[in-house]
Amino acid sequence: MYNFLKKIIGDKKKWRKMEARSQALPKDYQIVYSEIKSYTWKFSAVNAMDNIAILEGLLGLFEEGAADGKRALEITGKDVAAFCDGLLRNAKSYKDNWREELNHNVMKKLGSEGKK
Repeated sequence: MYNFLKKIIGDKKKWRKMEARSQALPKDYQIVYSEIKSYTWKFSAVNAMDNIAILEGLLGLFEEGAADGKRALEITGKDVAAFCDGLLRNAKSYKDNWREELNHNVMKKLGSEGKK
């Protein structure tokens, strides 16, 4: 129980730090980051920590871009949705879990018949 609580508290602190980092970015980066964040929560990982890791990496990329004097869309391109899809390419989705569960349940119920 202690480890569980420690993880939740630590994750909340990490999230707050990430949000503070995003607010320190130039306005165009803040807007793009906020929209990407909303998009990734709709379409991405079952495990929130996977999504947080993606967003944390994105923050680093945006911080570097801002430090180099680039605009946000110079980093993402004008098709921000395609950029997001690239970020999410390896994230496990709800659909992936449902597919695995379906296949597992069918094989389990078929027993030895499903192995033929």
